[in-house]
Order: sequence, then structure tokens, then C-alpha cells
Amino acid sequence: MGTSLTTLCYIEKDGQYLMLHRVKKEKDCNKDKWIGVGGHFETEESPEECLLREVKEETGLTLTHWRFCGIVTFISDHWNDVEYMCLYKADGFEGELQECSEGELQWVDKDKVYDLPIWEGDKIFFRLMEEGKEFFSLKLRYESGRLTEAVLDGKPLEWRV
Repeated sequence: MGTSLTTLCYIEKDGQYLMLHRVKKEKDCNKDKWIGVGGHFETEESPEECLLREVKEETGLTLTHWRFCGIVTFISDHWNDVEYMCLYKADGFEGELQECSEGELQWVDKDKVYDLPIWEGDKIFFRLMEEGKEFFSLKLRYESGRLTEAVLDGKPLEWRV
């Protein structure tokens, strides 16, 4: 079992998040899901360098203001690596939105995001970001695509509402 390092960013504007509907790649663990923008670290990149590069590649936008919200640890029986994801929220950017090779980009009202087909664990970190939690460590375990464990800052979390 190895490790994978990634970034994920939710860009905000006028009460909306820029969401990526992952529909363009056949082999995609996020196929048909709605997520933020981001991706895997390249050699010797810092989290911020990865964030800025991935956002630029996927959206055409250059971030000017962002906040590091937390670390999310993903474990799944569907892949071999443990993924450590640096989660960001951004509210400053410049440039023009471009087409994305990984899916369809769309601005979605924040209160409608929960109605989209998103990962169950994403609902947890959306809530944490909305509550303005300063910084958090969230561990999410998936088995057969279902969330089976959530641990926030070292304490088991009840996530079902």
C-alpha cells in the first residue's frame, strides 16, 4: 500500500461553488460525481504550487486568495493507495473560465451542492468549511463505495443525519 498526495479546491463566487462534474474519463474513481478542482502533486511541488497549477490547468483561472482548510485522508477498498488530500477554499481569482478535459465545470448554489451526486464524506467537509472551522484533519474510509468510517481530529464522527 502506497500513498498519494493531492489537492482539492472549492472556488466560491456570489454564493456558489465552482463544481466539476466528472463525466469525460472512462477510468475515473470520481466518474459521474461532482467535486471541486485539483489533482495529484508533481515531483517537488508544495501543496500551494499543486493547488495553483491544477486550478489553472482545469479552469483557466489564476487564484489570488485562498485558505488551506484541512487534510482529508481517504482509504478505500477500491484502490491501493491511501490518499492525503489538501483541501482548500478560494474566493479570489482572475481570468476566464475555460473548458475542462476532465468534466463539465458549473457554478452551483451552495445550498444545492448537497443535492448533487457527491461523495458522502464530501458533505462532512462542506459542512466544516461552511461552519468556518479553522483547520481540521478528517479521515474517511469507503468500502464498496459507501462511507463506513469518519474520524474528525482523531475522534470518531457520527455523520448520518
